[in-house]
Amino acid sequence: QVQLVESGGDLVQPGGSLRLSCAASGTIFSILIMGWYRQAPGKQRELVATITRGDSTNYADSVKGRFTISRDNAKNTVYLQMNSLKSEDTAVYYCRVTTSNGMAYWGKGTLVTVSS
Repeated sequence: QVQLVESGGDLVQPGGSLRLSCAASGTIFSILIMGWYRQAPGKQRELVATITRGDSTNYADSVKGRFTISRDNAKNTVYLQMNSLKSEDTAVYYCRVTTSNGMAYWGKGTLVTVSS
């Protein structure tokens, strides 16, 4: 079993920055892909960014150039640096990891609110 704990969500003004973290613990097989998803009120959960063990990254078009995903394999931790935040970035942000034995796990989410 793998537990994921996200942190870093907060209230921030438009144009501001936040850094989210997600630490994995428990019985961990090799983590292949780590990623961030988000769900805004009344909307479906959507992909924000993913990163492979080899540091290949993928971003949603809406965050390209503003968000940066990174990971520390030794700490089983993934980060999301969010800059130039917009009101439409307001959502609950979820961490997701996929392991080499084919399992996928979700965190409970951290709330990001972008508002003046």
